[in-house]
Amino acid sequence: MPKIEIEKQDSVKIYKIRKTLEELSQKSGRGTELITVYIPKGKQLHEIISSLQQEQGTADNIKSDLTRSHVVDSLGKVVQRLKMYKKTPEKGLVVFCGALPPEEGGQLGSEIVTIWEINPPKDLNQYLYRCDDHFHVDILKEMLKDDNLIGFLAIDAKDAGWGLLYGDKIEVLGQTGSGVAGKHRQGGQSAKRFQKLREMELSYFYNRVAQVTREYFIDIYPVKGLIISGPGPTKEDFINGGYLEYRLQNNIINTIDSSYAGAEGIREAFAKSADILGNFRLVEEKKMVEDLFREINTNTGKGSYGLKEVIEFLKNNVVKIVLITDNTNLHRVVGKCKRCKHLQEDIVERPLVIPKKTEFTSSPCPGCSSMEVEANEQDIVDYLEILSSKVGAQLEVVSGSAEHGNMLSSLGKVGAILRYNPGHGK
Repeated sequence: MPKIEIEKQDSVKIYKIRKTLEELSQKSGRGTELITVYIPKGKQLHEIISSLQQEQGTADNIKSDLTRSHVVDSLGKVVQRLKMYKKTPEKGLVVFCGALPPEEGGQLGSEIVTIWEINPPKDLNQYLYRCDDHFHVDILKEMLKDDNLIGFLAIDAKDAGWGLLYGDKIEVLGQTGSGVAGKHRQGGQSAKRFQKLREMELSYFYNRVAQVTREYFIDIYPVKGLIISGPGPTKEDFINGGYLEYRLQNNIINTIDSSYAGAEGIREAFAKSADILGNFRLVEEKKMVEDLFREINTNTGKGSYGLKEVIEFLKNNVVKIVLITDNTNLHRVVGKCKRCKHLQEDIVERPLVIPKKTEFTSSPCPGCSSMEVEANEQDIVDYLEILSSKVGAQLEVVSGSAEHGNMLSSLGKVGAILRYNPGHGK
């Protein structure tokens, strides 16, 4: 059976791109002055720079003084940034730039030209330049969709069900009854005639299942692998009978003995397929969360949870792996005194970031009573990434919408597996 090749995802990188795109989706310009540039892999940067410089010349014709100034400044900033690259990054590059009002709001003319650069998670093969009242993020959003699709077919003589595993979801696509009579014949029928009728009904059912399987897993969802499950020998009869389209036949990565067919069989097959799909992201996440709960429930002292405790263990180099859900939505706000360098910090939810920054900057420094305090914010994942990299810990962002993500949410959305029990030393 073929080995399924799945590109391993960097969960922190994917999280950051998704967060940035969410932020950019909500931004709008005062006019058509927000720049979007998609640079495909292998494209010569000097060609892009030359094209953008020509756009700067065209922008001089914009009637509105403010819009013209913003577009020219934004294009200049993009050109300046591209000149810092020796060549186009391996998978391409996406740049967003525009004049936007300050986060706390501001009058007309208070806009600040801001630039974002994103290395796409997959090969970028198209060029796009847009100057619009919004950023064009859809191409990148499509790239974030997990195209490592795995099909499931759960079949016996009575039922068949189809399922799809993608990203952080297992979805039941449909199920059907066979209409095939049971093995025990009814009165008045000879055993041979009954058996022949039953075989014909089964063959018709298998052909119907094969047709639907082809529609689901070739036409609608082109899968990278197919797992077939079910009780008894029915699944083997179906596989060996040559009913499946050859591309799907060649894509079977395993068969699983299960107690059920249909929709229930899909869920059972997924539960039994962790070893087969060990490098598929959802299964990876599920295993990591289960490992964390095992350490906690068996009282080994190597399971930790709650943001404050996890951060403390990270700073003391006790952590092996940190797990955090992608819907945590926390930010670290830091107030730093320019005079005495005193630091204040707090971790708050997103809506409280601006009030917290205002509190730090409008209050005297606790260290020297100076009013020269500047405030900065940082996504909690960025902060945990910095702490983890300092001590060689692994950081993983898991889906908060999946079942295992809900398990982690019950612990405060953050947990850690430790290198050793800190209560007993190394």
